[in-house]
Amino acid sequence: MCGRYTLRVSPAELADLFEIVNSFDWSPRYNIAPTQTVAAVRPVAEGDGRELALLKWGLIPFWAKDAKIGSNLINARADTVATKPAFRAALTRKRCLIPADGFYEWKAIPGQKTKQPYLISVRDVPAFAFAGLWEHWTNPEGQRVDSCTIITTDANELMQQVHYRMPVIFDPADYGRWLDRDLQDPATVTDLLKQFPVERMQLVPVSTLVNSPRNEKPECVQPLK
Repeated sequence: MCGRYTLRVSPAELADLFEIVNSFDWSPRYNIAPTQTVAAVRPVAEGDGRELALLKWGLIPFWAKDAKIGSNLINARADTVATKPAFRAALTRKRCLIPADGFYEWKAIPGQKTKQPYLISVRDVPAFAFAGLWEHWTNPEGQRVDSCTIITTDANELMQQVHYRMPVIFDPADYGRWLDRDLQDPATVTDLLKQFPVERMQLVPVSTLVNSPRNEKPECVQPLK
């Protein structure tokens, strides 16, 4: 799964990496948690280009009666995303990229009550992108809420050291196809939902500060000595 991640690059770097056309402010984030507002890259509503949007992490299907369902839909499984009612409409029309520069996972250590957190990242790049879906929902008061989810797949050999699932991470060459609104048949994009190469990833133990989403500071990402 993917339940906590980081995004520390500057807005200028983010705009350059993802070819974003709108302007925005973004402070470094060291411990992004579900239900918080997160950055997502999606096609602009009209015309060509990509925009950065701020979405609630935890997808609320357009047909939902209550926004609380979103807290259970922070992740979507690659093997069922095309058929599960909560995600299948978004897969055809509302695909997005979730920028990140690291994510956390926890490993049980024999003889210890507290799991050891690890920060996982992609080597030699300032940021990368998770496969995401977004949706808009209107609450009973008529207010629109845009939300998102991160797609996961089976863990590769590196991630198996800490968890049996991992987020789908895209190669930049695949961003365009994933965001192409003309590709509405899931079969034209689901082959992208695969494991990321082990040799391009690294896994580093970090402080248990990340265990609490209230801790949002650089110390969260510092490698343990």
